[in-house]
Parts: sequence; C-alpha cells; structure tokens
Amino acid sequence: MPLLELNDVNVSYGDVQVLFDVSLHVNEGEVVSIIGGNGAGKTTLLRAISGLLRLGSGSIAFEGAPLHTLTPEKVVERGVVQVPEGRKLFHLMTVLDNLIVGAYNKRADAVKDETLATVYELFPRLKERTAQLAMTLSGGEQQMVAIGRGMMACPKLLMLDEPSLGLAPILMQEIFSNVRAIADQGATVLLVEQDVKNSLALSDRAYVLEHGRVAMEGEASHLMNDPHVKTAYLGL
Repeated sequence: MPLLELNDVNVSYGDVQVLFDVSLHVNEGEVVSIIGGNGAGKTTLLRAISGLLRLGSGSIAFEGAPLHTLTPEKVVERGVVQVPEGRKLFHLMTVLDNLIVGAYNKRADAVKDETLATVYELFPRLKERTAQLAMTLSGGEQQMVAIGRGMMACPKLLMLDEPSLGLAPILMQEIFSNVRAIADQGATVLLVEQDVKNSLALSDRAYVLEHGRVAMEGEASHLMNDPHVKTAYLGL
C-alpha cells in the first residue's frame, strides 16, 4: 500500500480549475519529483495534500486513511509536512526559535531535542548561527532553516516546494545534497522543483504535470532520457 495516494483529484480557485483528475502515489522511502512549467499546478497540488485547499472531487489517502478531510494542523500531526516555496521564515526570530516552532505538535515536541541534534548534524552552519536572526542569513542558509523547521515536525512525508529557488548554483547543489542526505536517512520526500535535471537525478520516480494534468510518469532515470522531457524541460 502506498504511503500517499491521490485518486482523481480536482482542485479549483473559485471558478478556475487548476488540477484535473490527478492520480499519483508515493511509496515509503521514495523520493518522488513533480516536474512541470510555471502554472502547471505543482504548488496547488502540494497545498491540496497539506489541507490548505479543499478538493472539488477525488480523494487523498495517507497510510490508507483519508487525508483530504483533515484540517492543515491535523495533516501535520499525521506526519505530512510541507516546506513552502519562498521559505516563509519568521525573520525577527532566531534560527533556533524558527526551528523549534516546527516541533509544535505533540509527537514532534516529545523528541525535539533529538531532532534538533539531527538537523544540526545535517546543517552544521545552522548550529553556528543558532542565535542569529533569520533575516541576517543568506538565501541558502534561510532555505536550510526552512527545511530544518520541516524536519523538526518529524515528518513521515516531507514535501519540498522549489527548495533551490533564487539560489546561486553552488548553493543549489548544496541544497540538493542535503535533500539526498535526508532521503538516505530513510525519509520519504515529495519534491516540486523547476531544476528538472537535479530533481530527476536524486529521485526514484517522477510525474510530469502539464496544464493541471499528469502528462507522464515513470522512473526518474527513464524520464531523464525521454525526448519530450529533454526538449521541454532540459533544454536539450
């Protein structure tokens, strides 16, 4: 049974439909990428899974139980955690306080010291800057805080929305390495990322979303060599 399963999901903003009969699944321990151009519906998909958007129709199940009927805070309690596009940090709070706020649910709060040690091991730069205000960090460091805050919630499924957005190439590679390290620790990751080459390189499987519909799916290595993907998303 998949860890996460979407069946015929339709989502609209008012009268404008964005997702059309989207079906996909994520197995435990996988890294799965959602790729597609601007306006394809990738962020809308994550927001629907997180409970931030209600479904017009269809269903979302997590560990075999309905997820789409839950409020966002209950979705997080179930273990589904989204790291949003743009980081969305509390800029006047310290690095440590930004991380700790991620452990607000009871399950995560009980092990927050152990999780914090894991975050600092993955991102040693954050330990050096623990007392700094988030607003004083570089873009790459802020992204590390955002991912670390997501990890503090003890996710069973970590969803990352454009983690490399706006970063210099060297910092992008560092973030992708961090995501790979998280996956290597056994985490399940659903990744939305416009850097298709890097996202496919670290993924097990991927879905191509075009105009709100799943246009292609398969093993990431196969999609990397698909002529349409090469032309449309890799510039080859």
